[in-house]
Amino acid sequence: MTTLQRKEVNPIAHLSAEDIEQIGRELDAIRDETLAVRGEKDAKYIRRMIKIQRRLELGSRAVLLFSIFPPAWILGTAGLSIAKILENMEIGHNILHGQYDFMRDPKIHSTTWEWDFASPAEQWKHAHNELHHKYTNVVGRDNDLGYGIMRVDEQQRWAPAHLGQPLYNFINACLFEYGIAAYDLELGRNLATKKRRNNPEFRARLRQVGRKIRSQVLKDYVAHPVLSVPVGLAFGNPFGALFGTMAANAVANVVRNLWSHSVIMCGHFPKGVETFERTSITGETRGEWYLRQMLGSANISGSKLMHIMTGNLSHQIEHHLFPDLPASRYAEIAPKVRALFEKYDLKYVTGPLVVQVASAWAKVFRLALPNRKPARDIDHSVPPRQPAQVAA
Repeated sequence: MTTLQRKEVNPIAHLSAEDIEQIGRELDAIRDETLAVRGEKDAKYIRRMIKIQRRLELGSRAVLLFSIFPPAWILGTAGLSIAKILENMEIGHNILHGQYDFMRDPKIHSTTWEWDFASPAEQWKHAHNELHHKYTNVVGRDNDLGYGIMRVDEQQRWAPAHLGQPLYNFINACLFEYGIAAYDLELGRNLATKKRRNNPEFRARLRQVGRKIRSQVLKDYVAHPVLSVPVGLAFGNPFGALFGTMAANAVANVVRNLWSHSVIMCGHFPKGVETFERTSITGETRGEWYLRQMLGSANISGSKLMHIMTGNLSHQIEHHLFPDLPASRYAEIAPKVRALFEKYDLKYVTGPLVVQVASAWAKVFRLALPNRKPARDIDHSVPPRQPAQVAA
């Protein structure tokens, strides 16, 4: 059975091995039902979203040609921020998961899509699709859990450096695309020794990231700002136009980064979400894998527009159960999944965005401090597939 970090209350103590495998079978049935109806409706949806996003970005950049005028700057920056969020979350993230590979459209395919983000799609797919989704909330294996820079569970040994984790997390949020690129590269690990630094594979991946960042910087901070200079010249303020468009792109990127970081934190860090020991994946069955996704994820409640703006990662539970199903289907899947939680007396963690963000940040601050009472270090000797024991 899935091994949780040691908790005062074990949320799976009441489940038998057969219960867990039955959960897996019922979730497989939900998946099969969705696959049976997946098709033209989903293809039309993603094509429509791409068209909306591209028109919004083009329109916003056209408005920013007049960035020397404050109303144009505000309108263009707002539009560009929304366009970048849509491209990153509802389009890029979901296409790169292979959710639309069934269309067999070479322009909208996980093997050919490149997104407006510092991390190259190829590297992100490995770090996210192959590692994060495999090791969901496994402490020390899942980089998305604390982004490799934070203490994420009371059972982890505290060190004085953890006092700074609220600051680290805020900086990471502002520069999120670069943080993602860094831990897609496993930068800290690979720079730790000369042998790893000089590894040809690592150096090739590092060059790939460098090329991607260079192209992003040239697009946002050179090409588009230069396009606004003629308008600035016409009104006697070329440098105002240049720097105004640069600033608009910078703000849009930061807004996109803060939004993405917040949504992702809400998916795996709020109160009620479980973490797991490294041994939890040893000999893991399909039912146990499903159960770990259920316990290690949280949703955000809200409107249809909010779900679109999160790339439907507001349905993080459903996404982790079915990462390759079209995300626009999660809203219709969610009631069936929630009914399964209730059937097996499991907690379906969900709440409004503000509540979930506050809960996640409260955990960041709480775990920056030493435990108020002694906690055992993570015990890696616990036999795999044993339920967690009640902590003292």
